[in-house]
Amino acid sequence: MTLTTIGDLAQSYLLRRQNGNLKAEMSTLIEELSSGRTADVAKHLSGSYSYLADVERNLSLLDGYSSATNEARLFTQTMQDALEGFQTVSSDLGNTLMSSGRSNMPQIVSSASHRAGEDFAVMVSKINTNIGGRSLFSGVATDQPSLAPANVMLDALRTEVAGETTLAGVQAVFDTWFGPGGDFETIGYTGDTKDLSAFALGNGESVDLALRGDDASVRVLLKNAAMAALASDTSLGFDQTLQSEIVVAAGEGLAFQQNGLTEIRADLGYAQSRIEESATRIAAERTSFQMARTELLAVDPYETVTRLEDVQFQLEGLYTVTARLSRLSLTDYLR
Repeated sequence: MTLTTIGDLAQSYLLRRQNGNLKAEMSTLIEELSSGRTADVAKHLSGSYSYLADVERNLSLLDGYSSATNEARLFTQTMQDALEGFQTVSSDLGNTLMSSGRSNMPQIVSSASHRAGEDFAVMVSKINTNIGGRSLFSGVATDQPSLAPANVMLDALRTEVAGETTLAGVQAVFDTWFGPGGDFETIGYTGDTKDLSAFALGNGESVDLALRGDDASVRVLLKNAAMAALASDTSLGFDQTLQSEIVVAAGEGLAFQQNGLTEIRADLGYAQSRIEESATRIAAERTSFQMARTELLAVDPYETVTRLEDVQFQLEGLYTVTARLSRLSLTDYLR
């Protein structure tokens, strides 16, 4: 019988290679046991990737819809907060102006007019709210504010109303300036007349946030606040009676013309509820596909443990053989 032997160097190389292979296999099995997922997807699926690819594609789509939904949620909530602040300031100012204008006390009327100027600036800042550098009420022109600074609008109005001596005349100037085709559209509103694109929520759904700073319900409140702010302007020289009339009229406008803004906020609230429903649906679908992916790539823990024990046994055997060979002497070899 012919015996085939290998040299010491070849034998050493063979043992090292077997040791490396067994260690790599053990590492893979330990990883699979800890994660519960296969490390060799191709072998596990027998090369059939179609279902896994479909699951991954749907998860990718849902991730995109989830991002859009989160953005829409943040946008609408910030819009709601801004409009709430705008409405609160304008409503409170309206009540103050009505009571102050009827006081027949010049100092109180003047103080109310001064407050109107401050509140007008606050109202403008609310409409100019931005998030992450994106304006909320500027239509597609999210890179610029919705409204011009309060002082710019008041300066323009001051020029227009100069010379008026009656409440009707003052109101006509403000109605024209803030009305359709008026200077507000070129001086006051600095956004775009094209609405912001709708947010896609997946499953063919979308939410439209067509809210801009040039909306009629916003204009009417800005108009009355601005009118009250200029009532006691010394450069205009309105007499005390006219100042009181302007302050009262502006207060009534602010207090009793809130319906349009309330309707906008209600519509926005409905959009928010739709966004939350979509977020819930997307989360449920995402969980379902994640479970499907986990099931596809899952390994049997009992089988993995059995294989791991087998590899450990082989590795221990290899170490035993290696140890014996390393202690082998010439005398032992010749026996």
